[in-house]
Amino acid sequence: MGQILHNRKNMEELRRELRKQLTDAEAILWSYLRSNQLGGRKFRRQHSVGSYVLDFYCTAERLAIEVDGSVHQQPENLLHDQERDDALANLGIRTIRIKNDEVEADISSVLQRISEQFVNNSH
Repeated sequence: MGQILHNRKNMEELRRELRKQLTDAEAILWSYLRSNQLGGRKFRRQHSVGSYVLDFYCTAERLAIEVDGSVHQQPENLLHDQERDDALANLGIRTIRIKNDEVEADISSVLQRISEQFVNNSH
């Protein structure tokens, strides 16, 4: 996959705005992912791939993490999320979805769940 798909210039302002508007759950999770704290993996927040902006992305693992609020449980959003996850999978990117309340209630379990997705042993 070419670099042209990642962080396209035309999406720079959107990514910047989304970084400024993290939800509480995203902010909590970011505090644990930033600075290579989880398994030595580097995560980026609000990283774009194609026309999608991912909440968090680990290049080494090709792993996207989406933190979802209750709006994602609505049928039309479930379909959109599945289409998005499928499109990313076609690019070789795995997606893990975590609910806001999971992050807020039990961050240790969330971090364990993310760590279990690591397949790249170079770290």
